[in-house]
Amino acid sequence: MTGTLVLAGTPIGDVADAPPRLATELADADVVAAEDTRRLRRLTQALGVTPKGRVVSYFEGNESARTPELVAELLGGARVLLVTDAGMPSVSDPGYRLVAASVEQGIRVTAVPGPSAVLTALALSGLPVDRFCFEGFLPRKAGERLSRLWEAAAERRTLVYFEAPHRLGATLAAMAEAFGGERRAAVCRELTKTYEEVRRGPLAELAEWAAEGVRGEITVVVEGAPAPGPADLGADELVRRVRAREEAGERRKEAIAAVAVEAGVPKREVFDAVVAAKG
Repeated sequence: MTGTLVLAGTPIGDVADAPPRLATELADADVVAAEDTRRLRRLTQALGVTPKGRVVSYFEGNESARTPELVAELLGGARVLLVTDAGMPSVSDPGYRLVAASVEQGIRVTAVPGPSAVLTALALSGLPVDRFCFEGFLPRKAGERLSRLWEAAAERRTLVYFEAPHRLGATLAAMAEAFGGERRAAVCRELTKTYEEVRRGPLAELAEWAAEGVRGEITVVVEGAPAPGPADLGADELVRRVRAREEAGERRKEAIAAVAVEAGVPKREVFDAVVAAKG
């Protein structure tokens, strides 16, 4: 009989949010794989739990090397519990490789549902929640970040991003450039912690607020794009969007095609606007 891999959600701030089953799983697992064993120790102390099983580290730096070891434990019948520093494993955290490898080997995978910064921020944002997509962390380099945002500029669903506090100002400014400064958004900071804050407003306004620096764990929720329509964008705006995409590294042909899709107009119309502006 093979074992079971258990993905367990951990508190994103307030330890009282820990799911009731978490303490039981921590106490009974044969192996506890933790993103940070020191943070795990603080969590178990807060919950009054002493793991009986072996505790190992499982983080980005050793994920590839340690996955086969954990799969071997599972194939031998062990119950392996995977926890990350906060929230659900695999969601912008270690876990995907182990889940994929376990599924490939026919090992049972289950979960202890727990707190999620993505869903918490989405619920608090005040933006539409019926349809959304999670984009994780954006690239660190400015050009790659802007290019990724341009790819999402026409997305109709609400967008959710993670961001480091020292990059928040630059990211919000890039979002304002790609999505438009009036696009609504919410910056959720330190969720469920003592200094929790949700700042809502247009992207341009939020970028100005964040320019001086913001601290804490950050989740950004951005309103989806409005329905495209030929009347929404004039020639000058079409040209501006093409130039912005070119500056982000796209070739003109691809930039024109992408802007045409965003605006809901023929590619020829965008091409003619670019040529006219150049002339």
